[in-house]
Formats: sequence, C-alpha cells, structure tokens
Amino acid sequence: MRTKLGWVLVLLGLAAPLVAEAGGATASTPGTSWVGSWAASQQIPEPNNVAPPEKLHNATLRQIVHLTLGGPAIRVRVSNAFGTTPLHFLGVHVAQPVSTASSRIESATDRALTFNGSADVLIPAGAEYLSDPLAYPVAALSSLAVTMEIEEPPAQQTGHPGSRATSYLAPGLLVSAPELTGAQTIEHWYFLSGVDVSAGSDASAVVTLGDSITDGHGATTNGNDRWPDVLAARLQKAAPNKVAVLNEGIGGNRLLLDGLGPNALARADRDVIAQSGVRYVIVLEGINDLGTLTRTGPATEAQHQDLVHRMIGVYAQIISRAHAHGVKVIGATLLPFNGSDYYHPDAANESDRQAVNAWIRAPGHFDTVVDFDKITADPAHPEHLRAEYDSGDHLHPSPAGYRAMAEAIPLDALSR
Repeated sequence: MRTKLGWVLVLLGLAAPLVAEAGGATASTPGTSWVGSWAASQQIPEPNNVAPPEKLHNATLRQIVHLTLGGPAIRVRVSNAFGTTPLHFLGVHVAQPVSTASSRIESATDRALTFNGSADVLIPAGAEYLSDPLAYPVAALSSLAVTMEIEEPPAQQTGHPGSRATSYLAPGLLVSAPELTGAQTIEHWYFLSGVDVSAGSDASAVVTLGDSITDGHGATTNGNDRWPDVLAARLQKAAPNKVAVLNEGIGGNRLLLDGLGPNALARADRDVIAQSGVRYVIVLEGINDLGTLTRTGPATEAQHQDLVHRMIGVYAQIISRAHAHGVKVIGATLLPFNGSDYYHPDAANESDRQAVNAWIRAPGHFDTVVDFDKITADPAHPEHLRAEYDSGDHLHPSPAGYRAMAEAIPLDALSR
C-alpha cells in the first residue's frame, strides 16, 4: 500500500515505473540523471493564435521538436498550465519524423507514452504532467514527433505561438498514422512544454530566457536557426552530450508587465528553476520594456528613470532566485533598436538602453556577461543593428545575426 507521499511522487513523475523495454535507463540508474533536451515557454495563445476549438474534438495533433541532447531514454512533459478545466489526452506517442516539414513519421519508430502506467492522462487545470520514462534512444540535434489524441478542447488553451515550426491538426484518433493526410498546418505548438532525456550525471542544461529575439522572430520556419539552436550545435561539437539548450523565449515578453505571456520574473520559477538539469541561464530581456514606454506617446524624464530602475530590480531578483538554486546567471546586453518600425525609439529610449546595458556589464551583478550589443551594432551607427544582421525591421536579427550572437558566447562559461 502506498503512503500519501508515495502517491505524490508518482503524480509528479519522480517515482515513475520502470521502463518497459529491456536495457532502458531510469531516473534511478546509477550515473544517469534527467536533463531537459527541449523546452518551450507556455502562455495563453492570443485569439488569432489559438488552435480552432471546433477542430479539437477527438482530434490528432502532431508536433515536431528539435532536441539538443541525446540519451537512451526520454520522458515528455505535457501542459495545461493555463487551462481552467482538466485536459484529457486519449493517447500520446513519439516517433522519428521523416523531415522537419512534414507530418510523416517512420512507422517503425512509433511508441506510446504512458502516464502513471496508463495510455491516457487527465491533466488538472493549471498543471503540467510528466510521462513515465520510455526506453527510446534519441540523438543530439535530432527531431522528435510528438502526437496527441485530444478528446475535447479545453476551456482555455495553453501553448507557444512562436514555434517557428509546423504542427499538424487532423480530425479523428490517428495517433499512430504514418501521415496525417489533409491535416491543417499551424505554425504554433500546443500543450507541449518539454522533453527530458536520461543523460550522464555530468550533463546539464542552459536555459535561454528571453523575448522574440530568443524565440527566433526572423528565423527560418522549420530551419532551427535561432541563436539558441546555433549555440546548441556549437556545444555539441565542442563537448558532445554535455550541455543542452532550452529555449524559453516568448515573443513580446517583458521584464515588468504581462503582455504576450507572463512577465519574465513571474515565469522564472517554471521556465528556469523547474527545468530538469538546469545549471545556467542566459537572460536577454528588456527591449520590449524600453520600447513600450513610449510606443503610444512620450514619457517624462522621471518615467524613464523609474523604468530603468525597476528593470534593474528585476534582473537582480532573477539573479538572486537562480543563485538560491545553484543556477549561474549569464547576462546579455540589449541589442540596438533605433529605426524600429514598431517602437520608433528616440534619444531618451537609447539613453535608457545604454543605462541598462551599463548595469549588465558592471562587475558584481551577473556571473558572466555576453555583449550582444557590441556584436550586433553597426560600428558607424551603434544605436542601429548592422545591416547584415538585420532581419529588416531594425529590431530582430536575421539568421546571420542569430549565428553571430551564438558564436559570441564563450563556451567555457557553460562548463564552470
């Protein structure tokens, strides 16, 4: 008979049953640990980004994610974090996709996940649920298809609009179908927040906490060329299967106020500290705070000063909270955004950016600093992005800009 504590551990996925297949690793196998290989920040999708509710009755949703760390076993985290009623999955499977831009899977690789030993799972409102471990070898920098059978739409959806990846929604219960013929394609993720792998005890993860620049606005759809993707490839080349990269960027995100997704401080616990195997976090947040202040009208000098003061306060809070959990914090300076068609920044906004960046660079705050500002700025006009790194909106980098950012990160900062 299980004790009350035993049941709690089972529900949290910390006392998951043994892997069903011979030779599989479990969380208790000596010399192994669970480390996040892929993750996405969860939020309430905006009305134009929700999955069509009328198409979520007895429907199949197939989503493709790009893993950063490999291992002999996996577990998948499904999410109802912003749901207001329970969410019922009739089944969840994993498989190797034929490509990153197709619903086709390699049928021989299709496997069912279980949740506390059952094929289906009912996720309470506001909660996330870890699958049981599955002996399912995956390679670093490979793709994984996660297919869900959804009984009915939740009262409020949970998802990640900025997937830069194609998902496939089809009517019917087709979790093992080799291809979802005629499926609706959607460039968003839903109800899926993470994939962990069983890795060596010396493996760890770095979380990239940010806004649309981290989320990858301007990157190639299904191309996996955001700056965290490029960083993951560099880490694998330098030290195979040692450091995973978890992209926790949300487009439009801010340090201080909710907007597109909860503010960065509000999501630090779930998106950083709660991630499996996290040892580092790179913080690139604040450009939306600076731009929003004057987007619809001018601000007083006192308002500018107050904004900078409060932004710095949030950085300090994130640092303290991460340090309390043994997580090292890398600060990234804010990129130039003069000429932005969205924010129309003026001299006062640029002064605010310089003040924030000066604090980020100053010793005694972050454990390490990555100066994305200097990397991406036009040498002749440092308040602007370099032309070759500009996606065209003077706010978000191009794929070349994202590559330059990732290549500027000292890898030894992620091995200390």
